[in-house]
Amino acid sequence: MWSKLALFIIKNRRLLLLLLAAITVFMAWKAKDVEMTYDFAQVVRPDDPDMVYFQRFKKQFGEDGNVLVLGLQDSSIYRLGNFNELRTLTDTLGKVQGVSGVLSITKLIRLDKDTANRQFQAVPIFRTFPQTQAQLDSLMQIVNQQEFYKGQLISPRTGATLLALTMDPKYLNSSRRQAVMDKILGHAERFSKKTGIRLHYAGLPYVRSTMTSKVAGEMKFFVLLTVLIMGATLLMFFRSWAAVVFPLLIVLIVVVWCIGSMVLLGFKISLLTGLIPSILIVIGIPNCTYLLSRYHYDYRKSGNQVLAMTRVVRKIGLVTLMNNTTTAIGFFVFCFTNIAILYEFGLVATINIFAAFVISFIMIPAIFTYLPPPTPKQLEHLDAKPLTKLLEFFEHLVLERRGTVYILALALVGLSALSITRVKAISYMVDDLPKDSSVNADLSFFEQHFNGIMPLEIVVDTGRKKGILKLKNLERIDRLENYLRTQPELTAPVSIVTFLKAATQTFYNGEPDYYRLPDNSEKNFILSYLARSQGNGGPMNSKLLRSFVDDSSQQARISLKVADIGSRNLDTLLANKIQPQIREIFNGTGMDVRMTGTTIIFTKGNEYLINTLKESLAWAFGLVGLVVLLLFRSVRAVFFTLLPNLVTLVLTGGLMGLFGIPLKPSTALIFSIALGIDGDNSIHLLAKFRQELASNGRHVRAAISTTLREAGTSMIYTSITLFLGFAVFAFSEFGGTKALGLLMSASLLITNFSNLILLPSLLVTFEHGVDEEIDRSGLRHYDDQYHEEDDDVELNLDKMQVKRLNS
Repeated sequence: MWSKLALFIIKNRRLLLLLLAAITVFMAWKAKDVEMTYDFAQVVRPDDPDMVYFQRFKKQFGEDGNVLVLGLQDSSIYRLGNFNELRTLTDTLGKVQGVSGVLSITKLIRLDKDTANRQFQAVPIFRTFPQTQAQLDSLMQIVNQQEFYKGQLISPRTGATLLALTMDPKYLNSSRRQAVMDKILGHAERFSKKTGIRLHYAGLPYVRSTMTSKVAGEMKFFVLLTVLIMGATLLMFFRSWAAVVFPLLIVLIVVVWCIGSMVLLGFKISLLTGLIPSILIVIGIPNCTYLLSRYHYDYRKSGNQVLAMTRVVRKIGLVTLMNNTTTAIGFFVFCFTNIAILYEFGLVATINIFAAFVISFIMIPAIFTYLPPPTPKQLEHLDAKPLTKLLEFFEHLVLERRGTVYILALALVGLSALSITRVKAISYMVDDLPKDSSVNADLSFFEQHFNGIMPLEIVVDTGRKKGILKLKNLERIDRLENYLRTQPELTAPVSIVTFLKAATQTFYNGEPDYYRLPDNSEKNFILSYLARSQGNGGPMNSKLLRSFVDDSSQQARISLKVADIGSRNLDTLLANKIQPQIREIFNGTGMDVRMTGTTIIFTKGNEYLINTLKESLAWAFGLVGLVVLLLFRSVRAVFFTLLPNLVTLVLTGGLMGLFGIPLKPSTALIFSIALGIDGDNSIHLLAKFRQELASNGRHVRAAISTTLREAGTSMIYTSITLFLGFAVFAFSEFGGTKALGLLMSASLLITNFSNLILLPSLLVTFEHGVDEEIDRSGLRHYDDQYHEEDDDVELNLDKMQVKRLNS
């Protein structure tokens, strides 16, 4: 089959190249419509009980993650001129399309008691804007008496203040979000230039916008840098511009197909799928390296371009297809998950890995049979002395020092196993951004002055209509809120209780000491005032009620913010501190209290993602083993393939523990991908070994020597190429992407030990060469001794036919 395929490609190369060009133009036309994703990935399953409850919460009380905050700490803001600029900024931001509301110190309201109408009225504190510094100072005294805002809008400890912008969800989850964010940041920067006051930014809308911009920028940067590094690597190996330009052209075509396929599949570019173009360049180059290395080797033997190239396709076509299949398996296993981001990542990568195989197997034979043959200088890489010496050293270890190899392998595995116990599964909301980024710096500002900014929600369900209005239930909620205030990781809570406290303070003419729940004798007066205030723009209008109490007054929402303390610390806070307090306060009351919110769902999603990736790794082992079993029809071959790669993964995990790299979705992703890529080398070496074993009288040591000399070269070339390619990701600003690059690069170095030293040692020890019959029909494509003479006659005849077509 492969012989016929080779002849077909060479005889129809013009037509095939035109077909590839047409498909590429179509894919480029589709690629122009690619979009970025503007929402956090949905990781938790839709039918998960916590996700179902969270969706129900949002329908009842509204979004919890659509607030953008601008914070500042500068006493000069209370000078009249700067305060006037703050008012202007607040008014300007409120008019930005996509901003549904702005709360700042210049727009604060207080409650006034209308004794005549027995109701409360919401009155702006700055109803008449101050004209003198004395007027401003007087109004600020009124602001400081409003206990409701302490810890919410003003930090009682440091005096820092913030502006809270409520974003329209329609803009947040669309391509219009970036334009809205640019306008907001532009107005904020102009304010800072005028006043000299620095502003800090936080909130999920800001984090999402920043990450989206960085993903787009890094995608372009990585493609460019990868192309440059791969070009330099190819030039170093082959010393030919043709061997640089055309492989790079091939992988760039693959990139165009990749982006076009995303559009065709209806996918958008996310943090994960944004890595695929660069990964495909890295993975696609070895296909070209394999083909060109073998082409040079066969051309030096035959002196005939067409004959050499056709032998290349025939001899390594199947093994290269299997190599690409195992690489694709590392990504394809993510398609078994019901997590959208993993499914999209796996499907797009899998499709385009095979596309890269097809494109390279058409373009390399078609183009290089048109070009002049390689010169003797360009063939010198086949006899590179440093590489030869290295392979001779590997051969010495395998044949003469296997005991040392096994002891070293066991020692490294043992140390790595101990190191793996130090690996902790932990993730943060802004985990992928560097510690010294402006986002993390601003996040630290809000955690220092307001204890946190990440949303956390608690819902109290009394189980009966108007149960929230009972004083005993309100007192229980107040007890819980008082406890929450003692936790340094949490902000002051906001709920119906805090509104009632503010109403009581107003009832007693604004005295701060009366910021408390009404007692039994006061309750009816306070509630009657509140009831009359509804519909008149008062504090308890229907919109506000829906935000904190459901329509039947059965459920109440406690809204607060939490610091980005990491998933482990958050679990400790929720399970060991807050939950026991909830049980103590509400036990035996029949009331149901549940915690929810974006932060909890995000943390649970990461845990779910890590567990899913563990399952994907098991699938990857099974599928790689199945491919090896189908290719070699030997259970022993499966053992020889998987064991060295298991060692590679254990050593890679050991490096994670050694350097304190946590287990999180981005690092858990590495193992399945590494298994797929590293499995290529095992299959390549094992295939060559079995062919040599069959061709030299089943002498294992001789077969190993030949295998290391001939297969080792291309394996080292491939490892170097992949190492340099994945090392590019170490320049990422995202912690997860950087970890992916560093650990994948380390894995590719380790796999040289596993597949060029440990695997051959196992073969020498356990493959005796006499107790297993080798099916030679599957080996003919590996070496010249298994061509039939008629094949070469056919090739020569077809070569003549090609000449006539070109003449």
